[in-house]
Amino acid sequence: MTTATLPFHADTVGSYLRTQPLKEARAKFAAAEISREQLTEIEDQEIAKLVQAQLNAGIKVITDGEFRRAFWHIDFLENLNGIEGYQPEHGYKFNGVETKPYNTQCCGKVSWNPNHPFIEHFKKLKDIVDERGIVKYTIPSPNQLMYPIQWDTGIYASRAEFAKDVQQAYKDAIQAFYDAGCRYLQFDDVYWGSLCNNYLKPEFEADKAQALENIQVVLADKPADMLITTHVCRGNFRSTYLLSGAYDPIADALFAKTNYDGYFLEYDDERSGGFEPLKYFAENPHKGKVVLGLISSKFPQLESKDSIKARIAEAAKYVPLEQLCLSPQCGFASTEEGNIMSEAQQWMKVRYVEEIAKEVWGEK
Repeated sequence: MTTATLPFHADTVGSYLRTQPLKEARAKFAAAEISREQLTEIEDQEIAKLVQAQLNAGIKVITDGEFRRAFWHIDFLENLNGIEGYQPEHGYKFNGVETKPYNTQCCGKVSWNPNHPFIEHFKKLKDIVDERGIVKYTIPSPNQLMYPIQWDTGIYASRAEFAKDVQQAYKDAIQAFYDAGCRYLQFDDVYWGSLCNNYLKPEFEADKAQALENIQVVLADKPADMLITTHVCRGNFRSTYLLSGAYDPIADALFAKTNYDGYFLEYDDERSGGFEPLKYFAENPHKGKVVLGLISSKFPQLESKDSIKARIAEAAKYVPLEQLCLSPQCGFASTEEGNIMSEAQQWMKVRYVEEIAKEVWGEK
């Protein structure tokens, strides 16, 4: 496996709709009706079924669907040293709907937790997949801790000081995943999406500079045979969104200067703007692949195949076709509640990505 072949021309972001047995087990665990061990056993069983479902759909890159998490990001962050989960008065306010109230905050000096549960979660997934596919594991970007509500709790004198410890924690996390056998890691990042939305705010340039620094420092020492991609998101909860904004304000930093091996970008509707910001990839000596999220994971209706192909051709004006890939615009369940569609509709979308990619790039 090399960075020349991954991401594949057909790829996925990572999360999948939670199955009914898994939902029931998590509800029973929350009600203290089953033990943690019993829940873990059911999670193992459902992830094994999910792996087979991905293989049946023709997917080459396999994830655990984030089946062991309630949120795409909080479960990872609250298991770092110095970060804790807590219950605020309100949840995240999406377009017309609000998540359950739960978030993270700094409670001490931040560092990598050598007993972080995600390492064992990865190892279990790797064992389940074995030689049948390539395992990708998803974690939130270090930028997810850069919001004032996350870091400004009196522990650190400045965000810059806080960021240094976060950067080291993530460098240690990358090494821990690598040592566990991970060769394909993905940073999910709503922070860049929030910058697209908030580019007129006075703190925008400082926020962008800090976000760029975080990524460059964290990726600087990654092992040469480890692939690290990112997914830039504008929020995904119950088929709705949190943010809007084209990539233009961040393109000079994210696209031209970061050393990711792949960029999963939302392009499913007008909220993401046009493809012109992709021109900045020509300035990036690292030359990562661009994964166009043209297929919506929010709604079950299949997009017009001709329109998707036309948009890929349009993007190819800025990035060579061989450097482009196709995926759903986000995961299907960024939180355990999931988007509003059936599992059958989810797999129809996934197979559609594979089908279109085969027609555009000739992949078998």
